[in-house]
Amino acid sequence: MSSDMSGREPVPRPPDAAPEATPLAGPTPAELGVHKITDARAMRALAHPVRLALLEALMHAGTLTATQASELLGESPANCAFHLRTLAKYGYVVEAGGGKGRERPWRRTHITLQITSDQDDPSAAMAADELGQYWLDVILDRARSNLSRDRTWPAEWQHNLLLGQNEHILYVTPQEAAELGMEFFRLFRRYEEREDYPERRPPGAMPIESLLLSYPLLHLASRPAPGDADAPPDEPPDEPQPE
Repeated sequence: MSSDMSGREPVPRPPDAAPEATPLAGPTPAELGVHKITDARAMRALAHPVRLALLEALMHAGTLTATQASELLGESPANCAFHLRTLAKYGYVVEAGGGKGRERPWRRTHITLQITSDQDDPSAAMAADELGQYWLDVILDRARSNLSRDRTWPAEWQHNLLLGQNEHILYVTPQEAAELGMEFFRLFRRYEEREDYPERRPPGAMPIESLLLSYPLLHLASRPAPGDADAPPDEPPDEPQPE
């Protein structure tokens, strides 16, 4: 499931810009095909392991009934039905149609969600912070667990350049960072049409979770660099002392 808890669930809020900084203009969530969540109750509805698991299961299967979901998640059909109705209440899922009797299939309504703490409503900002921290804990635990078991991956995936751990430090301006972020966003959406539609996936397609976690290294930025105008001048060489 795609989130930008900046768009498959939440990310921490970046540090506030300096007072003189001007926000960079960019495409709106609607223009990017992203559904932005602004209701605090809708955010808190996501902070539940079964509901997140249901959304992920729906992404993979396309549609599921409560009974089918219960077999996948090891929960009771009644519990899955309750959580599906809760997700439907806040617009995350809808009935897919074609069910028989009480067995109603459900599907997701959005591929990418955007949940940030940059909200006009203080309660929504707090809920976004709480959901962002909850999601971060869940996703980092899963990343740590899966990356530590890389030797158990199928052989054809064990030396793939996309997988594994990579870390880079970039020195970029705010404008360059925004442009790079948009490039990443477009790149990750290249195969988005395969989410929720199993029939569109080619044989051998593997669900790959990729995390893009970027943050400023403020402890480095606070250090003066050689040649920095604000850096203290070099000390003059010692004067030779008479013998």
